[in-house]
Amino acid sequence: MGIHRLLRYCAFGPSEIGPIVAAYQNTLLALGFPDRDTPVTELVAKKIIEIAETGEHDPSRLSSQAISELGIPNAA
Repeated sequence: MGIHRLLRYCAFGPSEIGPIVAAYQNTLLALGFPDRDTPVTELVAKKIIEIAETGEHDPSRLSSQAISELGIPNAA
């Protein structure tokens, strides 16, 4: 499951979607999840979208905050 499926139901504009997708991809790389069709990657996608809905759109901050809020230790 890619993040694109979830983004279809959100009210983000084109300029916001790029950074959100980048944050999702960076987060999966940092966590070592190459497969995007797992429940964990869907959880990551939902968390990133949830954070983006608060107004944060910087990919690095989205990724860091998602990792922190999900409570994933030792992610680089």
